[in-house]
Amino acid sequence: MEYESLNVTYTRLDERYGAENIAHNFMYNIYINLKSITQNKKNFTWHSVDFFLYLCILQLKRHNINMEYMSQEGYDKIVAELHELETVELPRVKDAISEARDKGDLSENFEYHAAKREQGKLLGRIRFLQRVLEFARVIDTSKLRSDGIGLLNKVEMTNLGTGAKMTYTIVSPHEANMAEGKLSIKSPIAQALLGKNEGDLVEVRVPVGTLKLRVESVTR
Repeated sequence: MEYESLNVTYTRLDERYGAENIAHNFMYNIYINLKSITQNKKNFTWHSVDFFLYLCILQLKRHNINMEYMSQEGYDKIVAELHELETVELPRVKDAISEARDKGDLSENFEYHAAKREQGKLLGRIRFLQRVLEFARVIDTSKLRSDGIGLLNKVEMTNLGTGAKMTYTIVSPHEANMAEGKLSIKSPIAQALLGKNEGDLVEVRVPVGTLKLRVESVTR
């Protein structure tokens, strides 16, 4: 592939997948690397422009990345929690470790080991939240689907087996909270509801058997 062909290939992929797609950053990084190679090696050629896309796919599989859409509220909560952990909780634990270390022998210093364990948990949570935010995308509510139930829709339904009514808002897995009526989009019930409309009957396989539900209303 000549340098010009590489430019054309990247442009076509960029137009096809768009900057909001999680693949975009990987494609761009690969593009920059390949452009550098083609500029520095005059005899460098490619047999097919498809090889560029192939590299992108390999990169995506290697990192096992899944983009997660979420509400602005959910995103802001994660940002706030991460800020609290990094600026308040982690410094507090570091101070506790320092104070416990100053007491002398660490082998039997319960306070020191407890603080170190807490620090490990905090660092693990911080890394997790950082990764969530790295691949999170705030969903544009103006572009929510109107042809059926989808993310951020509030759904009222009736359990036909018991007659009980329930209402849930379908959210990203990181926002799910059953006590607040927020149902993960990856849950069996939400998966069965996707694309359905008011009046539709839905059957959901759950550990205790099969739920038969009727969609009563959908708020978008």
